[in-house]
Amino acid sequence: MQLPAEAVAATVLIEVVRISALPTARGVPYPGRVVAHWTGSEATDALTLIEMLPGSEQHRCGFSPGWGIRAYEDSLDLALFEAAFCFRCHEVRMHGPAVPPAPATQFFDADTPSAHALLALFRAAAL
Repeated sequence: MQLPAEAVAATVLIEVVRISALPTARGVPYPGRVVAHWTGSEATDALTLIEMLPGSEQHRCGFSPGWGIRAYEDSLDLALFEAAFCFRCHEVRMHGPAVPPAPATQFFDADTPSAHALLALFRAAAL
């Protein structure tokens, strides 16, 4: 999966979000409860795992993401990017100032070991 390279390099904090609904407008953060904050190697390892997600075809489910991340630089002001993951339709939607239009919607193979590992990280973060 393609993440915005400059934003990944600048990321110092990731918020893990248990998404509760779709946003009310384009570009608005996905609503939900922040269940964890990852910094240092936790953040780096998570971003590496996300980048390792292999591409896939779209599976139709209507896009109902359950998990998301928000990546912040050291100012912790606005999120560099937010990515919302739907493990049913294998879709990731990203937005934020660091996200160019082309990779804003991508598809990943949710049945791979890397996708299972990412989902396990999200679930463990919520405990």
